[in-house]
Amino acid sequence: MKSPSEARYGRAARGFTLVEVLVALTIVAVALIASLRAVGSMATSAYDLRQRTLAQWSAENRLAQIRVENEWPALGRRAYDCSQAEARMNCEEEVFATPNAQFRRIEVSVFPIEGQRVRLARLVGFATTSRAP
Repeated sequence: MKSPSEARYGRAARGFTLVEVLVALTIVAVALIASLRAVGSMATSAYDLRQRTLAQWSAENRLAQIRVENEWPALGRRAYDCSQAEARMNCEEEVFATPNAQFRRIEVSVFPIEGQRVRLARLVGFATTSRAP
């Protein structure tokens, strides 16, 4: 006994129906959208991590400079450009007195120049001197 399609075309029809193809395309589209979102999220995370790494290096460079040059920084706050690579950043350095007059506490915070005012890095160090106050 022949099926209706065999009777009409003379042999059994093969292939997918339009509904099956549309369902398969929908599934593929959803999977591609999900993978694109994951790749975008990873790219954003990599960029943020790179910015924070460069900011950390900027703060470490400033504290190393104070240590190597045996600098005795003045009390107060100052801001300066501390860009690394192509990342434009601004450092804010705050110097505080400590109970021991031969130590000063230094906080270096790094912020992006453009965009949101979110701190990328913060590093605390100390400067010492052998001078009497």
